[in-house]
Amino acid sequence: MANSKPKAATKTEVFSALAEKTGMTKKQVGAFMDTLSEYIKGQIGKKGPGIFVMPGLLKVIRHTRKARPARMGIDPRTKEQREYPAKPATIVVKVRPLKNLKETVADMKPK
Repeated sequence: MANSKPKAATKTEVFSALAEKTGMTKKQVGAFMDTLSEYIKGQIGKKGPGIFVMPGLLKVIRHTRKARPARMGIDPRTKEQREYPAKPATIVVKVRPLKNLKETVADMKPK
C-alpha cells in the first residue's frame, strides 16, 4: 500500500521553489534566508525585544518560564508518593500563527 501523505519539502526544494517564484538565484535565496535567520536571532536574543513578527504568517516570542519549587506528588507509574525536584527558570521560544495562517488551515477539511 503506497503512502499517500505528501512529504515536507527539503531545504533544496524550498530554495528552488523560492528562486523560481522570485526570479532570484538559489544562492541569493540562501543568502536571504541566512540573513533572515540572523535577524530573527537578534530580535529574540538577549539584547533584542524578545519578539519577531513575520507579517501575515507568524509571531516568534521569547518566553521565560518561572522557576518551580520542589513538591510532593504521586508517581503515576508506581502510585507511590515521591518528591519531585525543583526546576529553575528557563527561556523557551514560542511560535504562534497569525490570523492569515490560521484561516488558511481552518479552510482545510480533515479526511
